[in-house]
Amino acid sequence: MAKHIDTIPIEVCILTVDHDIKGTVHVSKYTNTNRELTDLLNDKERRFLAVTNAEIYSRNGNVPPRRYNFLEIHMDYVLMVHPSSQVVFKESSKAQEDIARFRELRSKLNQTKPF
Repeated sequence: MAKHIDTIPIEVCILTVDHDIKGTVHVSKYTNTNRELTDLLNDKERRFLAVTNAEIYSRNGNVPPRRYNFLEIHMDYVLMVHPSSQVVFKESSKAQEDIARFRELRSKLNQTKPF
């Protein structure tokens, strides 16, 4: 595998309608450190998000995650991307409340119809 000399790997969690995906994306090392993911996701020329060391967790069942060395995700299916370091862990009661609010919001968003 070629080395990415102009990129920085960032471990991320990606939410789609049906899946949670954990993996690594590579962002430009020449970007402002606070905007690395934002710049990557807002690139109008980019139609797919490349993810390495990907694990796909289905929300519609109790199946083990599928693992891929490399995966491309169409940007139209990406709901949210955030660094793994910012993932909320389920151990605390506050985290449980945040997760419940997020699921409620996601449910409401899924019920709305696009224009």
